[in-house]
Amino acid sequence: MLTVGALRAHLLAARLAGVVATSREESLRSYRLFAARDPRVLIGIDPEWSWGQRDLIGLMADKCGVSADPRCVSGHDVIDPERTVAALDAFAERLAAVAQRRAPVLLGTGHPHRLLGFYAALADALSAVGCAVLTPAQGRCVDITTRFGLRTYNLDYVRGVAFVREPGPSGSGCEPGAHTHSPLPVRTALAAAAEAGGPLPELVIGDHGWVCGAGQLGFEAIGLADTDDPALFVGEAEGVVSVVVPLDDAVRSDYYRPLTRYVLNRACLSQ
Repeated sequence: MLTVGALRAHLLAARLAGVVATSREESLRSYRLFAARDPRVLIGIDPEWSWGQRDLIGLMADKCGVSADPRCVSGHDVIDPERTVAALDAFAERLAAVAQRRAPVLLGTGHPHRLLGFYAALADALSAVGCAVLTPAQGRCVDITTRFGLRTYNLDYVRGVAFVREPGPSGSGCEPGAHTHSPLPVRTALAAAAEAGGPLPELVIGDHGWVCGAGQLGFEAIGLADTDDPALFVGEAEGVVSVVVPLDDAVRSDYYRPLTRYVLNRACLSQ
C-alpha cells in the first residue's frame, strides 16, 4: 500500500503538486476569460453565481493552494499537496460508493495522451466488481470549435474510457486521441445513452468538459483539474461537481500510476 507520506513525496517529485508547470500567467488568463463567461473556459458549466477574477483567485487559492495575492502575476503556480491528497481521498470515497451499489459509470478524458491509463485502471477495477462501464455513442461524430475553426472528431473508447480522435484509421502506436476541453463529447454520449433507453451513469469520472458537462446536466461527476481550469472548481463550489482533485494534468502518463494505486486501495478496489 502506498502511504500518505509516500504519495505526498511522489506528488512533489513528479511535480503533480508543489511547484507545477502551469504558469501564473496561464491561470490568470483563464480566470479573466471565465469571469467574462467565455465558453472556451466555462467548458460546460453555467455558473449560478457571479465570479470576478478576484473571486476566482480566492477560490483557487482555497481549493488548490495557488497564491491568493492578485499582485502575483508571473512565475509557476503552486498546488498544495495536502489539498491533492485530501481530494484524492474524497475521490476514492465516491468510487467506493458507486462500486458498492454496482452502479453504471461513464469515464472520459480530454487528456488521452496523459490520463487514459489512470482512468482505464479505474474502469477495470469498477468493472471487476460488477459496475457497468458504459460506452454510448461509440464512433459518433462530434463537431468541436477549436482555435483552428470547427473540427469534426469521432467519439471513441479504449478500455472503457471515452475520448475524441480525428477521423481516419488509428494505427497501432499512434497517440490515443485529441486534447479537448469541450463538453460536447459527454453531452453526445449521455444523449445517446438516453435515446437507447439507458442505462444512464450514476457517476461520471474524468476531466475538463466531461466533468463540467455531466455535472451541469445533473449527473454526479468527479475528476481531476489543473490550476488553469477554474470551471471544475467553480462547479464544485456551486454543488454541480462532487469532487475535484487539484494537480498538474499534463505530466508523463506513468507519473499517475501511484495515484491510481492509492485511490483504488482507499476505495477497496485493489485487484
